[in-house]
Amino acid sequence: MKRVLIGLAMSAALTAAWSVGFAAEKEHHAHKKDVVFASSENAQFKEVAPGISKALLWGDDAKGAYGAFTKFAPGTDNGMHTHTSDCWLTVIKGAYLYKDDAGEKRVGPGGFIRIPGGKKHWSGGDKTEGALFYEEASGKFDLIPVK
Repeated sequence: MKRVLIGLAMSAALTAAWSVGFAAEKEHHAHKKDVVFASSENAQFKEVAPGISKALLWGDDAKGAYGAFTKFAPGTDNGMHTHTSDCWLTVIKGAYLYKDDAGEKRVGPGGFIRIPGGKKHWSGGDKTEGALFYEEASGKFDLIPVK
């Protein structure tokens, strides 16, 4: 029963992340009518910063809305920062660690988090497992350090 509930929660989180991102993409960009299928196990990841790699699935994270698999190496520490655009994350493996003024969250497999653009926060990967997650954003990716 517990596995069924976890499976349902993961499906719901992925569906929510997809539908929100799809709406943002449709609103901001003319989208192609191609089906996108990707497996995180076979994705081609590229290092984008020390300890962080991405496999872009749709869109262009340098120009606008996008979706990608993202990996944080174990112990990744992104420091306090903000993003200009809203971000939606659904964790696949490991744990995405999040902190803000309201406290800390550990987002594990099947977990979902939405981070509004401009929200000051800290993020990182679990010290042992790191994190693998699906990420969408309503606009281009940026990481603005908080001083």
